[in-house]
Amino acid sequence: MIRLTEKLDTPERANATLSLTIDQRIRSRLKVTLDDGRDAGLFLPRGLILRGGDHLKSECGLIVAIQASPETVSTVHCDDTLLLARVSYHLGNRHVPLQIEAGFVRYQHDHVLDAMVEGLGAKVICEQQPFEPEAGAYASEGGGHSHSHNHSHNHSHDHQHSHDHKPSH
Repeated sequence: MIRLTEKLDTPERANATLSLTIDQRIRSRLKVTLDDGRDAGLFLPRGLILRGGDHLKSECGLIVAIQASPETVSTVHCDDTLLLARVSYHLGNRHVPLQIEAGFVRYQHDHVLDAMVEGLGAKVICEQQPFEPEAGAYASEGGGHSHSHNHSHNHSHDHQHSHDHKPSH
């Protein structure tokens, strides 16, 4: 099996391609099949999000170009920027990963969300398209669309301390 272990910072000439959905591109450990039929595995650092156009390198030196696979998505095209902002707000309020582009927003298809969006007055199209959501919906990707989002919580603990200070004479 081909072991893909490194994301390249600078793309090199690819020897193969690998088409993956967003749910596959957010996984760091995954058995995959290259587009030419060869078996491979992702062995990448945790928290890395692969994007269409990224390049991976295998232990044996194979360079693989990542492609975002078409998947079932709901797309809202709208020239009314206020309506598009409202749609984005309500979807984001439900923690739905969104791809936000000029004139449209896209999310993984869900008929309940489609009904909500239509209730706001927007038209939804269910289609097969690549899905490249904003990185904030997932972990930090360390790449071009990176929006670092920290989920650590600092807790302050107030401890009582007694200090007996004797005046020095």
